[in-house]
Amino acid sequence: MANPNAVFQGVDLQCRVNNRAHRTEEMGPERLVVRRGQPFSLLVQCTDSPPLPPHHQLALVLHLGKKGEVVVKVSGARALPGKWWFSQHTAQSEVLLSIHSPADAPVGVYSVIILLLSPEGRILEQTAPLSFHMLFNPWAKADCVYLPNEELLQEYVLNENGVLYQGSWDEITSLPWNFGQFEKGVLDICFEVLDYSPAAFKHPEMDISKRADPVYISRTVTAMVNANDDRGVVSGRWDGDYSDGVAPTRWTGSVPILRHWSEGGARRVRYGQCWVFSAVACTILRCLGVPTRCVTNYTSAHDTEGNIAVDYLFNEKLQNVSEGKKDMIWNYHCWVESWMRREDLPKGYDGWQVLDPTPQERSDGVYCCGPCPVQAVREGEVQMKYDTTFVFSEVNADLIYWMVHPDGRRTRMSTNTETVGQKISTKSPYGDYREDLTAHYKYPEGSLMEREVYRKAGKRVSSPNRGSGQLTLVIKHTQAVHGTDFDVFVEVHNDGGEDTPAQLTVTSSAVTYNSLHRGECQRKTAKLTVPAQKAHKEVMRLRYEHYGACVSEHNLIRVTALLESNGQHNIILREVNIPLKMPKLYVKVTGEAVLSRRLMALISFTNPLPITLKGGVFTVEGAGLTAAQEIPSPGDIGPGQEVAVKFSFKPTRAGLRKLLVDFDSDRLKDVKGEATIIVWKKRSENA
Repeated sequence: MANPNAVFQGVDLQCRVNNRAHRTEEMGPERLVVRRGQPFSLLVQCTDSPPLPPHHQLALVLHLGKKGEVVVKVSGARALPGKWWFSQHTAQSEVLLSIHSPADAPVGVYSVIILLLSPEGRILEQTAPLSFHMLFNPWAKADCVYLPNEELLQEYVLNENGVLYQGSWDEITSLPWNFGQFEKGVLDICFEVLDYSPAAFKHPEMDISKRADPVYISRTVTAMVNANDDRGVVSGRWDGDYSDGVAPTRWTGSVPILRHWSEGGARRVRYGQCWVFSAVACTILRCLGVPTRCVTNYTSAHDTEGNIAVDYLFNEKLQNVSEGKKDMIWNYHCWVESWMRREDLPKGYDGWQVLDPTPQERSDGVYCCGPCPVQAVREGEVQMKYDTTFVFSEVNADLIYWMVHPDGRRTRMSTNTETVGQKISTKSPYGDYREDLTAHYKYPEGSLMEREVYRKAGKRVSSPNRGSGQLTLVIKHTQAVHGTDFDVFVEVHNDGGEDTPAQLTVTSSAVTYNSLHRGECQRKTAKLTVPAQKAHKEVMRLRYEHYGACVSEHNLIRVTALLESNGQHNIILREVNIPLKMPKLYVKVTGEAVLSRRLMALISFTNPLPITLKGGVFTVEGAGLTAAQEIPSPGDIGPGQEVAVKFSFKPTRAGLRKLLVDFDSDRLKDVKGEATIIVWKKRSENA
């Protein structure tokens, strides 16, 4: 029964006003989401005017944690820096409270209770608990994630649409991605991810207090995005068998992955690869308020021994016999960078930090990586935490090719000091185009500073082996379009003064982006004599009938050429990765895009392969447009046949939006398309 003498009638969280001021209005007006270090207001509605009895006071108590493990008493007067406090203003029968949080408050879900105290300090009345979410605040100078550039904040915190980079260093491709950090329910899932971390279960009070620190939060996120040690989000798989889950190439956004994990009771989502891990981490960190961007490193080294070198072993048949060795070169590898102050390190290491959620190596016993200061990588300061030696190797390792003879002896064929760590890329904050970050990670190849950094990192400085004697080897190719035949040219140049006999072996193989072998396509061996000061050219025609059956879901062909002259004492090996150019999906949206009004989209696609495609499925999603949904192809798609499907959707949020589409079938996967849509709040006058 209601208390007839009650002073409090209700509390208005002022969600719409507060959320707009705290740049969280995209999360909706139904809940209060604020950023630390910035005041927010609550309106206390009372029964009388003036609202409070004479000499009575208000007090606030906050609880943080699933079980309210952390209690914060909020002072009613301006407090010292780093403390909570509030001020109040009365008008008629209402009291407006302005609540000030410290810029190092733990992020999380708080509950607030307002108390009415007698002049003696006794509690006379209290409101029911009301909850609000607290995020990091990169707009607040005192916050560790402060980033003083509005254009960068618009991109790295508020933009839900992104571009991930794939392909190879000399043929970069872009993949549109829906981060969707403001989509319904995503904020709750992000805090749920933190709550399922081992530390949250074992030491909940310590875990909650440490959530004030972006270093701790980001390290937790990189561990929890992969499911290797805990009840993490995504399970990785690279062997091509995804029959009990979703192929990594099928995903077009983070939201279906996070929802699937949460709705399944924190059961791992199958499957992801590096770009999926990095994109999901980017969604979580942007949602929590940490400025974050996805980064792709081309020809990325995975050095397990910490010697800043990767050894590739081949037998005399030119077969890679590195199996069992964990060292490998990935055609590309994706991670994220997050912006933060490093108060746990000496001066000079603030700014962008590498975080890698792909499970590669353990760090402090857990599959996570970072935060590692980009500046420490550039300067070779490999002792700086976390995992700087590993990241330094990813962008700087030497690549050494060895010939393994039948008796077990090894012959060093070539050393490449320039291949690893190329065209390090991220989406520009100023549009959908690539920004090159390579100079942030390393000095120019061959420069004096680069050599100095290598020495500082403890790396033996070796000269690249550019060839055996007077012969050099170059591999070129025509445009490689999936489904067609194309040519590879292997050129042997003789820079010496004598004609030189040699044997050339060229193979083409289907590989994954992280160098797993899926089958040899073609092989050619030729004995030749290269005239002095001239070149010999061999042509290998790669036919679809040879590569089509074994090509991986990454649509990548590796060509390896081995040149032997003067017996087995002079050997050169060269490799190139050739990404097969994929067709495009065409997405056309008809009608004017207005909030909550149905729109129609037409997706069309032409089969480029000389075979029939079966089991075709289109997947569509878009932040503020539609949740992920699948549309089956109307039937088999013959060679050169066009197929078109229609679907309708209702935009849920206004603004610039992107509709992303993926097509997968039995023999052609990872075909992408997109449409950019401006959604208006109301129908335009002249519509």
